[in-house]
Formats: sequence, structure tokens, C-alpha cells
Amino acid sequence: MSVSSLVSEGYPDTGPVVPTQRRAPVRSLVAGALGNVLEWYDFAAYGFLAAIFAKNFFPDSDAFVGLISAFGVFAASFLMRPVGGVVFGHIGDRYGRRRALLISAALMTGSTVAIGLLPTYATLGAAAPVLLLVMRLLQGLSIGGEYTTSAIYLAENAKAERRGLITSLAGCGASAGTLLGSAVGAVTAMMMSTDDLTQWGWRIPFLAGILLGGFTLYLRRASLDEDETPPARAVTEGLPLALALRTDGANMLRAMLMNLTLGVSFYLIFVYLTTYMQQVDNLTARLSLQINTISMVTVLILAPVFGGLSDRIGRKWMIASGLIGMVLLSWPLFRLLDSGTAEGALLGQIGFAVLIAMYAGPIPCALVEMFRSATRCSALSLSYNISVGLAGGTAPMVAVYLVSREHWDMGPAWYLIGLSIISLAATLTMTERRGAPLG
Repeated sequence: MSVSSLVSEGYPDTGPVVPTQRRAPVRSLVAGALGNVLEWYDFAAYGFLAAIFAKNFFPDSDAFVGLISAFGVFAASFLMRPVGGVVFGHIGDRYGRRRALLISAALMTGSTVAIGLLPTYATLGAAAPVLLLVMRLLQGLSIGGEYTTSAIYLAENAKAERRGLITSLAGCGASAGTLLGSAVGAVTAMMMSTDDLTQWGWRIPFLAGILLGGFTLYLRRASLDEDETPPARAVTEGLPLALALRTDGANMLRAMLMNLTLGVSFYLIFVYLTTYMQQVDNLTARLSLQINTISMVTVLILAPVFGGLSDRIGRKWMIASGLIGMVLLSWPLFRLLDSGTAEGALLGQIGFAVLIAMYAGPIPCALVEMFRSATRCSALSLSYNISVGLAGGTAPMVAVYLVSREHWDMGPAWYLIGLSIISLAATLTMTERRGAPLG
């Protein structure tokens, strides 16, 4: 990218900007991806334990209102994600990717452990759900910068011919975090009675977050080199976000629409479905968590496979294939989930896992490749988090309403189909940049 092109698009002339393709050590790439494990571990743990949070923090409501309130707090944290995207996007563009990654991990660790220490409604009264909401809002602020900044870091430090594979580690981190949250929830449920789990056992997954968070912070401080996460030197005046809106507004809108299905499918399939299987199929909480864990392993294995495949056939058609599968197969897969049997639920969720991996594997790299390096964090963080915050964060609450209040067991399937059509249309308009320089 030449200085003249930067100046013509609204960037100040600060001297030559030389695109580079850095190659970070494997340890640095792991550190870049590991924060997503921490971020999604907590979000998953909260979603899986939503019914218990409803009993402990909203006990004066009926079962439906309590559950919708618990998922409402889940959704409220997502509303902070665009704010987090602006804050951490600015830090990443102006002060470097490393600083943004360290701050987001520290904030998430502190708020996760704090949830495990919160007094319940029985102890503190109405102040208890207020404190829960505050902690969830801080987590939403943190996660608003983590996924996109880590994806950018991975893409900028990968070889061009392996960029799709390496950048898929950001999504794998999210999947691994959800898997870990599911596994810890399942183990906790197996090791104690339902009464103990409701009384105090629910705290264990959140208090355990200090181990994962501490390791993440240590590895990032030790492994991420400032030279590998440079700020965008081309932007020394004004807000990077303002420049991004002026020069990349169309791509930001495209990214928002492409991400609609990513947020809804992930949180609908891997967070809400544990509740769906208990309410509709009458499966036990333990069995529901076990099925969810198997499905998450499927995503964790297949996402890098599809990310690597996009390095060969292109991001556009890999993503489009996953979305077409969502449009065509969501209804029959939900029919399996609605069968009332553990076998049907397992087959249905694994089917969704394959489609999500096909879509989620290559999309982080495709999104990074859409934007110029000088304002990449700001542009991608805001567009991604507006979409996922509005659609993904509300997906479990919408599903609870459709199934519990409207008694429409197949409602979530049609909701997913409609959003998949929108994301597919946006994907078909993207420019393929497989192998192109990121400078």
C-alpha cells in the first residue's frame, strides 16, 4: 500500500508504509489464540448453567420468566461487545495488537472469577442479579476485542499459503473454550447431586477460570513480541474507526451480514441446545452436556480442516457451502433434535457441527483480508461485534421464547434458515483475496 493511496483515502502522510509478512514462532501463535479459550469458556459455562442461575438469582419468578431473565443477562453482555470492539479496536490499531490482547485477557479473568464469588439472591436480595449483570457486562466488553484481535494477529503473522489454516485457530480457540465449558459442566454435574450443584457446585467452573486466565496472561506476556504486533503507523491523528467508516464502510456492512449466522448458529447450537434437549426431549442435564461435548469436539477437529481447505479453493466458496448447508438442512436436523431420543439429538447436533465448522473455519481469515492494515482492528472489531452482539447474544432468548412461550419447537430452525439466507447473499458479494498480501 503506497503513501499516496493512504493520503488519498484520508490517512495523513507519515512516511513509507512497507507491508511485511511476519512469521511468529509457534508459541506466539498459540498465545494469540489461547485467549479465545478463556473468553468462550466462561460464556459457555454460563449458558450451560442458565437454569441454575435462574433459580439462584431470579427465584421469585416462574420457571419461564426466570430462564428468560437468565438468558437476558447473557444477551445484555453481548450488547457491550460493540463497545468493546471500539475500545480494543482503537488500542490494537493505535498501540499494537499485543497490548489489546493482554488487557482483554486480564479483564475477562477478573470478571469470570468474580462471578464464582457472587452472593445469590437468598443472601443479597435484588443486588445479586445487579452484580451478576455488571460482571457479564465487563465480560462482554472484554470479549468485544478478543476474537477479532487474535484473528488479526494470527493472519498477520502467518505465511500467505497457510493463512486460512492458521487464522482458523481463533475459531478453534472459541470452540475449545465452549468445549471446555461443556466438559467442566458435565464433570461437575456427574460428581455431585442436583441439590449440591444448585447450592454451590455452579461456582466451580467460574473459580477454575483463574487457572486458564493466569496461564493465558503468562504466555502472552512471555511470547508476544512488540515487533510482531505493531500499531498502524499510518494513523497518527484522528480515530482509526472514523477512517475505517470513511474508507471501508461497505466491507464493514458486508462483514456484519456475513457474521449473522456465525453468532446465531454457534450460540443456538452449542449453548441453547443443552436447554432445548432437556425441555423438549426430556433428556437429563448430564446427557445433554455429554452430547454437546461430542459435537464441540467435531467442530474443533473440522474447523482447521476447512480453514486449510480454503487456502486451496478459496474462502468465498467454502463459506458459501456451509451457509447453503444451513439453509437446506436446518429443518431436517432440528427434526432429529426434536425426536425425543438421545440418538436423534446426537445426530442432529453433529450435523450442525459439521456445517458450522465448514463456515466458521475459513471466515476469520476472510474477514481479516477484507480490511486494510492501518484500521483493521477498528473496522473488523466493530462490524463483527455489532452482528454477533445483536444476533448471537439474543439467539438463546429468542429460542426460549419460540419454544417455551409459543410452543413452536421448530421455530429456532426457521430463524436460523432466515439468517443463513442473508449471510449467504452477503458472502456471494465478497471479493476473494486468498493468497493476496495483507499490507
